[in-house]
Amino acid sequence: MMLEAQQTGPQTQLQSGLQGGFPGTEPAIPKGQEVRSLASRLYAQDPDWVTFFREVLGVSGIIRRNFSDAQALADFEKTEDYGEIQQMLAKLRERGRAQATEQEPTRVITVRMPKSLHESLRVEAHERHTSMNKLCISKLLQMIDEGLVPNEV
Repeated sequence: MMLEAQQTGPQTQLQSGLQGGFPGTEPAIPKGQEVRSLASRLYAQDPDWVTFFREVLGVSGIIRRNFSDAQALADFEKTEDYGEIQQMLAKLRERGRAQATEQEPTRVITVRMPKSLHESLRVEAHERHTSMNKLCISKLLQMIDEGLVPNEV
């Protein structure tokens, strides 16, 4: 099954590849480049965007498995390698293939916001010729500077 190959392939390669380099690779490739390379291999298999997100950027994805502390992850998110992974995700999203499956069911959240923010999103979605749902998912997938997220009091 293709999905199993996608799940086990990058994980196996990542576990062996990032713990001492791929066999015959000299000198060692920086971790970020290896993660990008594995993401590129998965991207070449033409998965739907949800599968790519889960396997690369998700909670158990290759990025979080290899940049496990918050600072290392934040530093990686500022790199060109991370930017290229984001571009791969954006291209897959343009294709629009994503269906809820047993492995990846759809979840719904309710977000309370001021009427003016809702109206701004509605207008922006219309101007971009997309749905509010797609626009909001795009915005949720973007990096946010820590200083722009208020702390709970």
